[in-house]
Amino acid sequence: MRYTQAEKMEIIRTVEDSDIGIRAMLRELDVKCSTFYEWYRRYERDGYDGLASKKPNPKKFWNRIPEVEKKQVVAIALEQPEKSPRQLAWYITDKIGYYISESSVYRILKAYDLVSSPAYIVMAAADEFKHKTTHIHELWQTDFTYFKIIGWGWYYLGSVLDDYSRYIITWKLFKAMSAGDVKELLDLAVEKTGIEHISVRHRPRLLSDNGPCYIADELKKYLKEKGIGHTRGAPYHP
Repeated sequence: MRYTQAEKMEIIRTVEDSDIGIRAMLRELDVKCSTFYEWYRRYERDGYDGLASKKPNPKKFWNRIPEVEKKQVVAIALEQPEKSPRQLAWYITDKIGYYISESSVYRILKAYDLVSSPAYIVMAAADEFKHKTTHIHELWQTDFTYFKIIGWGWYYLGSVLDDYSRYIITWKLFKAMSAGDVKELLDLAVEKTGIEHISVRHRPRLLSDNGPCYIADELKKYLKEKGIGHTRGAPYHP
């Protein structure tokens, strides 16, 4: 099966965020390990551009960057070491007078060993919450799980779980992960628990990650109207 550039990027992000290990996650996604690692090597080398499907023709070099220009890129980079590959690409286009992409600058500098490998910092999550819940509906946890359905595309399973009882209050399958989808999921949880129809001292707090749908103003306004507090994950968070 052929994957688009965006699908490859989504698979890489899914594997990076997975807690079940690379091989297990790739089995779930039905992607060969060798294929994934080839994508990842190209992504580390060339960034997002490296994930584009290409059919190189060794007989055609019309777009090869001349050696003179490569040496010029290196010279400019050494003169201005504080600039990133993107900033250097802008500088060359604006000041020198010819266009060069960020990925091309990166590849040239990488070939001259002028770009250090990214530093990966693995931060282990805490084993437990510092302030534990003491009763049901004190804290709700919500998140999306990704599903790649062959022949259909990506689907997202949203769920709301009560932290104290570990009971899944509600779940629903979505075609996207928008703030509106989160609101729809929470409406189901509110309706099922009936917290709007009983007198409670404190409404549940919502725990989520920092995904775009969870930091949207639309969701912030919704939670304020419902009287639901919001806690978002941070480094070392359980």
